Amino acid sequence: MSAIDDLASELAKLPGIGRKTALRLTYHLLKQPSEQSRKLAEALVALAERVHPCERCFNLTEGELCAICTDPRRDQTLICVVEEASDISAIERAGEFRGLYHVLGGRLSPLDGVGPENLHIEELVHRVATSQMREVILATNPSLEGEATALYVQRQLASRPITVSRIARGLPVGGDLEYADGVTIAQALAARRSM
Repeated sequence: MSAIDDLASELAKLPGIGRKTALRLTYHLLKQPSEQSRKLAEALVALAERVHPCERCFNLTEGELCAICTDPRRDQTLICVVEEASDISAIERAGEFRGLYHVLGGRLSPLDGVGPENLHIEELVHRVATSQMREVILATNPSLEGEATALYVQRQLASRPITVSRIARGLPVGGDLEYADGVTIAQALAARRSM
């Protein structure tokens, strides 16, 4: 295999990158000055060597604890449970949540061999038991696996004197009812609130 094929094969393993796009990226890199490719390679090595899960919440960080866990301005009694560290960025972009996070590291998926022991659920239960948490917000994806994960986590926390809530689902702002599917409309109706 040539160096071009090697790189294209590695790039094609990334999500959303097919073989054609991988080849296009490879040829693009070959057109760049070699220093640019070297910087990319160094950035990838640094990423692999320095970034790891936060010891408390499993967000990605370069230190022992992530910036959110060490921020004294965050509400220490409120925790939002997400599937992946990338979900934190989406919630933070909204600028409304000021609590802490807990990253499960995936979702329950028996068909893919992912059970509770493969996720950071025990660590969440321990964290809740040894802190002053008042509410746990389950923000798993609204897929079958995400719903099953949220239900499982809720059951694990049922004996604790805390509120366990689920993020609302429904119609997006600017969306038209006529284009929404039945499940989305049903969820929007179920999550309605007084005006």
